[in-house]
Amino acid sequence: MFRMRTILTIAALAMGLAACANNSSSSAGGGGLYGGGATSAPAATSAAAVQTAKVPGVGTVLVDSAGQTLYLFEADTGTTSACTGQCSAVWPALTTTGSATATMGATSSMLGTAARDDGTTQVTYNGHPLYTYSGDTGSGTANGEGLNTYGGLWYAVTTAGTAAKGSGSSGGGNSGYGNGGYG
Repeated sequence: MFRMRTILTIAALAMGLAACANNSSSSAGGGGLYGGGATSAPAATSAAAVQTAKVPGVGTVLVDSAGQTLYLFEADTGTTSACTGQCSAVWPALTTTGSATATMGATSSMLGTAARDDGTTQVTYNGHPLYTYSGDTGSGTANGEGLNTYGGLWYAVTTAGTAAKGSGSSGGGNSGYGNGGYG
């Protein structure tokens, strides 16, 4: 008798816990204890985050939420990206499906977005489209700094929204983007 009551008590507790888990996760769109039951995923709010980091060789520059260095492309015209096709495979655009946010030293008033030819929305900073570089091996690297590929030069972006140009400084004194003569 004692054994049967213990088994029933444990079973009742397990069912109660399962019911609680199912209710709490389904209200958040999670779909129950084992992932079933939900008919749709929660709405995605993929907002790109731009922040700053000190990167060896270029100084304090903009990075994405994963710490990847962000670059500007001198061949761009205003907020219009000149990097499409094969270029965009090597230099992926920083895109967003929500609002871009500035944290940790980036200036939110300098953030913006621009429509790309492929229908995605690219994040801009100080009017310049932002990109990552496929040759960067992780956070804290800037292997794309100063490269001349796909018709123009690529530079890490300073907090002032200008080309870092391998200065190793905080970026306040560079003359900027699109003035030519870099090299």
